[in-house]
Amino acid sequence: MVRIGTAGWVIPRQNAEMAAGEGSHLQRYARVMNCVEINSSFHRAHRPATWMKWAEAVPEDFRFAVKFPKTVTHEAKLTVPAAALDGFFAETAGLGKKLGVVLVQLPPSLALEDCPAAEFFEALRDRWQGAVALEPRHASWFGADAEELMQRHRVGRVAADPVRKGAVALQTGGWDRLAYFRLHGSPRMYYSAYGKEFLAEVARAVEELPEGVEKWVVFDNTAAGEAFGGAVELMGMIVDQPKARRAREGKMTSRGLKPKSR
Repeated sequence: MVRIGTAGWVIPRQNAEMAAGEGSHLQRYARVMNCVEINSSFHRAHRPATWMKWAEAVPEDFRFAVKFPKTVTHEAKLTVPAAALDGFFAETAGLGKKLGVVLVQLPPSLALEDCPAAEFFEALRDRWQGAVALEPRHASWFGADAEELMQRHRVGRVAADPVRKGAVALQTGGWDRLAYFRLHGSPRMYYSAYGKEFLAEVARAVEELPEGVEKWVVFDNTAAGEAFGGAVELMGMIVDQPKARRAREGKMTSRGLKPKSR
């Protein structure tokens, strides 16, 4: 399975017919996508009941990626007491098995040698055995030392667009059982839509990954509402997943068009 979704579950007006029907925004979003990335957890805590409510709103095979709080990654620079880690996992426990990935994004100024990364990931692994994705944004995180650290702690390095200094376009790193792509929008981050040529490149990168690798693609270009449509388009390029087909056919039906037979 390839998990494709967006950062947050806002359904733009131009894509509303793709996720039509009864229910909350999250329930309608989950009829089309099979995952979502929670970025609000980066800025503030949520009540355990909120996480539980979100988990109950989505199908059994749906998964959440949850971004680690900036108080740990940006302010404390990964130097953090155990209580902060315990608090994060106690808070998100309401997701149950639907917590798919813990996402750790680092500030551009944070170099590998400037933080106790090994201790942080050891403490994280003491509490969480599931998938961990790391989005570093300093060139020091793309060398051999960082690669060894990530492999040792089973941490997959994010392939992010736009590409950071020292990174290789659309190439993941670290632990080879997780491939996590974050598409922020280019040339204008968070705003620009992606064209067919770039999406085809992403599709090729995903399809060339070996079997058994957990694959995620998250569109973060949400500021102008471009993420949702891009995610649906990519679904159709990688595999004709049932949710993507229903979304496209629903859109055509609402316009009086007949979907192609298969």
